[in-house]
Amino acid sequence: MSSSIQDGQSSQQNSPIGDRIAQICSQLPTSVRLIAVSKQMPSAYIRAAYNVGIRNFGESRIQEAVNKQAELQDLSDITWHFIGHLQSNKAKKALEHFQWIHSVDNLKLAQRLDQLASELAVSPQVCLQVKILPDANKSGWSVTELLEDLPTLNLCKNLQIQGLMTIPPVGLRESEILDVFNQTSKLAESIQQQNWSNIQMPELSMGMSGDYKLAIQAGATMIRLGTILFGDRS
Repeated sequence: MSSSIQDGQSSQQNSPIGDRIAQICSQLPTSVRLIAVSKQMPSAYIRAAYNVGIRNFGESRIQEAVNKQAELQDLSDITWHFIGHLQSNKAKKALEHFQWIHSVDNLKLAQRLDQLASELAVSPQVCLQVKILPDANKSGWSVTELLEDLPTLNLCKNLQIQGLMTIPPVGLRESEILDVFNQTSKLAESIQQQNWSNIQMPELSMGMSGDYKLAIQAGATMIRLGTILFGDRS
């Protein structure tokens, strides 16, 4: 990842956004993909990040993302990641505008996405959102539920199931956060070893601005950073 920021860096060297991104990317292992979480940020911020080499952007509201995509049509090599809670009635639009969906959080949604993907002739890459610890404020499978649903998920042949996504509960100590990430990594390994025909687990989407270093320590392959790149959201 650190090498990917070099193109265009000189033209943005005085940009605070560019400087922050360059500094963070220089410290990331090459195995980690940085998803710049641009929700509630203007298109100009996305363009500034793009100009220092970022190509992966995360949004959590469909219409907001669609508007930005229209404003950034000239940046044709962006990969858009949907990272928010996805309602079933917005699944079609998500498939039309995002290459990745990190927040597939229940079997019914997965099946709906699979059906729509077939109709739209697309093959989105998805992560299954899992809750390692109980958390009433988060969506996602419990570990037990996910393991039970794997045989049915394996039938979703229009989805490229690529890994797991998790968000630790608020208020944990660092050691507890690290344990959540480590357990997620071990769960992915366990699922991979079951040799499903349509479920792969190379990706771990975990870690945000406050805990991404712990996530990387536990094996994250995609980190979702917003505030640390763009500053506080209004």
